Amino acid sequence: MNDLEARTLEEIARRRDDVVELCSELIRYDTSARGLGDRPAEEAALQARLASRLRDSGLEVELWVPEPQAAAAVTVPPGFRFDGRPQLLARRPGSGGGRSLLLNGHVDVVPPGPEDAWTAPPRSARLRDGRLYGLGACDMKGGVAAMVVAVEALAAMRAETAGDLLVNTVTDEESTGAGTAAVVTRGVPVDAAVIPEPTGLDVWTGSRGAGIVTITVPGRTGHAGLGREDSDPAPAVNAIDATVPLLLALQRLRDDWRSVAALAHPLLGTGDLVPISIEAGDWLVTHPSSCRLRCHISFTPSQADDRGLGGPVRHELEQRVAAAAAQDPWLRANPPHIEWSAGVPTAEVPADHPIVETLRRAAADLGRGGRISSRTTWYDGVTLTRSGIPTVACGPGDIAHAHAVDEFVPVDELVATAQCLALTVLRFCGPSRRA
Repeated sequence: MNDLEARTLEEIARRRDDVVELCSELIRYDTSARGLGDRPAEEAALQARLASRLRDSGLEVELWVPEPQAAAAVTVPPGFRFDGRPQLLARRPGSGGGRSLLLNGHVDVVPPGPEDAWTAPPRSARLRDGRLYGLGACDMKGGVAAMVVAVEALAAMRAETAGDLLVNTVTDEESTGAGTAAVVTRGVPVDAAVIPEPTGLDVWTGSRGAGIVTITVPGRTGHAGLGREDSDPAPAVNAIDATVPLLLALQRLRDDWRSVAALAHPLLGTGDLVPISIEAGDWLVTHPSSCRLRCHISFTPSQADDRGLGGPVRHELEQRVAAAAAQDPWLRANPPHIEWSAGVPTAEVPADHPIVETLRRAAADLGRGGRISSRTTWYDGVTLTRSGIPTVACGPGDIAHAHAVDEFVPVDELVATAQCLALTVLRFCGPSRRA
């Protein structure tokens, strides 16, 4: 570790209270994800606050509300708009000749759920036993605070780099991924990116893809209190009963995915298929005329098509459903209907990529994490990676505490993340070549 790196770490350690204060301030803003067409909350005020801090550190800052068509991603539903939810992109130019780096983080959070289940109001930002509690503390206002303080410390140290540093905070990650999709549309010509998601300072290099399949099985209505007589020319067919052979076929498919070694990813594991809802029936004494089964599908890169989407998985599931239906007289004559959500793609960054190695060594030098792992669920890094910007995650907190009552982030990890990101910027972007 050189002298500039050591002094930068000391500077960030002195800013321990600052990173806690900033994270607490961010928690107090209401930026809970909302449904399509709902009014925004305090995203604009939060983004304006971050813009002010970054400008004060000498960065060139843009705040803009994208046009709806800017979010051209499979996760974004028709009719989506950014009204009241600006995106932020700040730039700290390098001297030239170095690699450029993007730090990206989302400012939205999931709704708190039943607030009376929390030990204190979710947006109260309370410090206890070395932990900062509050809605979004872990996912991921803690990470955003750490990356902003890291940049402020670099500016205060006048630590110039050869490559450009870009800082980006976005909305709508928790609902649609639209914010980062709009940033990609606008253009971010960088060599790599880091997102300080809650990884415990391990380095996430990839994510499984996912989608929702809805299978609607027809039945034939009839009185539930009557016996089924062989002489009845059109006996009732209970749609729930008719769904059972398909459920069994899907269970076999799930087991097959788990047992085929070639489908197993060393970090992401295997694909999975989980029934998540079943809906049927209109009246208490009537056989249901249809049954709608929804399943969550996740898949690894080896199960994806060239766009990272689950085309092969969809084809395999449809074949299994068709084969099961062909074995059943009712389903053979009345085949089930299958619908797919748009889904999200899978993506991964090679473990030997320079951004992975730089982050890993920085975390290890701090005695924190540094292991290479991957997240099984989606995050904005997938959008960036698939756009041509290799993106990994490394940040404070444990993902198990995200989206949970009494969410928290350890203060030590907030400070360590700011230090890790600062080291990564210095090493990845390289020292300034100005005389």
